[in-house]
Amino acid sequence: MSIASVALSPALEEVVNFPGFIGRFGLDLDDPILIFLSISGSLSPLRVMESDLIASVKLRIQSIKGFFVKKQKLGYDGREPARNDSQVRDCGLADGELLHLVIRLSDLQAISVKTLGGKEFELFVERSRNVGYVKQKIALRENELGNTWDHELTLDGEELDDKRLITDLCKDGESVIHLLIRKSAKVSAKPVGKDFEVSIDDVTHNHNSVDGRRRLISPQEKPKDFFVEPVVVNHEIEPPSLVKDLINSTVEGLENGNGPIKSSDGSGGAYFMQDPSGNKYVSVFKPIDEEPLAVNNPHGQPVSVDGEGLKKGTQVGEGAFREVAAYILDYPMTGTRTFPHDQPGFAGVPPTTMVKCLHKDFNHPNGYSFSPENTKIGSLQMFVSNVGTCEDMGYGVFPVDQVHKISVLDIRLANADRHGGNILVSREGNDGQIVLTPIDHGYCFPNKFEDCTFEWLYWPQAKEPYSPETLEYIKSLDAEQDIELLRIHGWEIPPPCARVFRISTMLLKKGAAKGLTPFAIGSMMCRETLEKESEIEQIINDAEAIVLPETTEEEFISTVSAIMDCCLDQHSRN
Repeated sequence: MSIASVALSPALEEVVNFPGFIGRFGLDLDDPILIFLSISGSLSPLRVMESDLIASVKLRIQSIKGFFVKKQKLGYDGREPARNDSQVRDCGLADGELLHLVIRLSDLQAISVKTLGGKEFELFVERSRNVGYVKQKIALRENELGNTWDHELTLDGEELDDKRLITDLCKDGESVIHLLIRKSAKVSAKPVGKDFEVSIDDVTHNHNSVDGRRRLISPQEKPKDFFVEPVVVNHEIEPPSLVKDLINSTVEGLENGNGPIKSSDGSGGAYFMQDPSGNKYVSVFKPIDEEPLAVNNPHGQPVSVDGEGLKKGTQVGEGAFREVAAYILDYPMTGTRTFPHDQPGFAGVPPTTMVKCLHKDFNHPNGYSFSPENTKIGSLQMFVSNVGTCEDMGYGVFPVDQVHKISVLDIRLANADRHGGNILVSREGNDGQIVLTPIDHGYCFPNKFEDCTFEWLYWPQAKEPYSPETLEYIKSLDAEQDIELLRIHGWEIPPPCARVFRISTMLLKKGAAKGLTPFAIGSMMCRETLEKESEIEQIINDAEAIVLPETTEEEFISTVSAIMDCCLDQHSRN
């Protein structure tokens, strides 16, 4: 296998090579070409096939890391690879040789951070990020500092608001921003009759006394300027207690004055909702009008001209429905295949529901007023505490069962956007057992298989067979029951999407029954290159060529099933 190392050095505009990392990341030399993406010394592995087009590699880098294709420049042996439509193997890479990627990003900012204790370190972030994002980066890097939401970042003595953009802090000719991190004051409140007594505790000096700055605040001084309400489609269905708690905790945070914090990640509008203390997140809200290519997208993206989303086969404005549908259909390992369910789902999709929400801190390009026309509808998902994402660490540490549970979900829902950045990594128990949590399911249930993408396909765990317990779970799945369940909960899944869902569920069930691994089944759904159709697409084409125009959907699915059986028999013999 050829091993390529890609070095990204945007701030310094130079290429740095990182040899000798094979053992560290536990790489399997039988896997496809492995590329290391390195930003300021932080490495993220990216697996590609020798048959992948250069354009495909660049698109994956854009999807995962956010570096636009037009800003990327690949180089090998002192020259740039031929064309974007050339394949990786055309670069002439051999064992141990290096493929370089240089990105000249003028919007990457170096930030120097210093604590009151005298510790100093440096970060590199894009200027479009905000101060809250910098705090998150500090938390991941400097665990001993504790909860960074209890700290303040200051620049030239000025305390910086979490929502303030890094670009606003840049001075003319300033190549490095120097920030000071210090403990902030804790604010607490307790009821006194009909008023509230507000205490400001200066935690900088490690004492518990109140500094004397007190005043009484009447509730009338703080009128309610927001609301969060569930979108109820079927009043006969009682929502799960987890969903009720999710909405209540979100409302309580807003009532305490802790507004939404816009995420700087992703291509759509996403907002972290805080708990009453303001020290942690409890949920993530994604408005449908701020989705990628939607009318109020906060990142300035053009509006989709034909309604299609960023991924082929998806529609702008339907991402929230798909997020909720993924949670509804993520049944627990045992019990009836229905909803609501208060047990964790098999794949661990966080509790998700549709809500109506009104708040001034969402994106309102035409101005804001507390009125119904500014109400946002979108998905509200429970925030999951984590130590990072799968792209932050080597895949060798992930348990097989955790990878398999996500593979079942992605194959079943024909996920068009599964990459390492939308799989959270947590540690549970005294032994720190790794748990993977899948998020961002707005590109599931497409109306075609063209853009199906599974990052785990390149991991060795995907080549292990499913366990008997997982096989039993897969066997219990029923696409028709699932489609009806979604209808009851308010989403009449479009016929083309329902067809893809039936076929993907069928492939999962048939493939697993024949002993195929997640890798074998997933490979049938994903394209090797942008232009070469996947095996499942070819099966559908063959079925469409056979059936008559007046054929019913049931007869068409039956034809697909027969052709699929022949293909699976061939796979099981290999």
